[in-house]
Amino acid sequence: MNNKKSGFVALIGRPNVGKSTLMNRLIGQKIAITSHKPQTTRNRIRTVFTDDRGQIVFLDTPGIHKSRNKLGDYMVNVAKHTLNDADVIIWLVEPDAKVGTGDRHIMESLRSADTPVILCINKIDTISHEDILPVIAAFSEDFEYSEVIPVSAVKGRGCEDLIETIFKYLPEGEPFYDEDTVTDQPIRQITAEIIREKALKCLSDEIPHGIAVTIERMEYKKTIVDIDATIVCERDSHKGIIIGKQGQMLKKIGSAARYEIEELVERQVNLKLWVKVRKDWRDSELYLKNFGYDKNLTDL
Repeated sequence: MNNKKSGFVALIGRPNVGKSTLMNRLIGQKIAITSHKPQTTRNRIRTVFTDDRGQIVFLDTPGIHKSRNKLGDYMVNVAKHTLNDADVIIWLVEPDAKVGTGDRHIMESLRSADTPVILCINKIDTISHEDILPVIAAFSEDFEYSEVIPVSAVKGRGCEDLIETIFKYLPEGEPFYDEDTVTDQPIRQITAEIIREKALKCLSDEIPHGIAVTIERMEYKKTIVDIDATIVCERDSHKGIIIGKQGQMLKKIGSAARYEIEELVERQVNLKLWVKVRKDWRDSELYLKNFGYDKNLTDL
């Protein structure tokens, strides 16, 4: 008798709580980009964990935050829409006993979800064991969870407990993907995100939210992949910073991205980067569509 389980698990939380880091840790491979800057994830990303217990399809979402432009509206809608598709919801929070306004907003969104909710307290490596209990008490005061699991996405602590708990609540069923699948993200999209991640890590704080990356060409040859990519920014002054003195910043971003892309495509990469200015693109429906942020939420 086949008692394997299979289902969709949504990872939600405020920006920068470590959702992408946790998802990468759980599947054992880097798919979602990470940085110390909030709102790094912009689209919903599916990754797949499969073992002899069954299959978990993780849905990593943008952080739920107060939107300031149309890109922000899109990101929040993606995150909230994902709740309707999940068999289990993991709400990731930081180990802070003070429940903030953003957390309460998420809590209200979860009240209407007829889905098991697992409160996952991340970054426990940054606090003592005794400090975890006040965090659990604070978040449990106004909400009843199916389970509470403390973890460290960076160190891997508690992650197997989390996987085991997820399987406990998934329905029985056949897997959605074959056992070798790790993500359904196209290579071009992952490549664009790798470049954006390296830009986030290299650039100053005022620029990253205003950049996007598009892949203009990705041509596979026998031993090399030729990639032409464009970093889009909102200001002429930003363009100068991204390029840097004598092109040094752009070279730095390209070198960092090239190494990781070569691991992804398993061959040498010839990466050429350009920078273009598209003023206030985050508030332009046309540019959002061109940069891949207009996808119908019903198709996510």
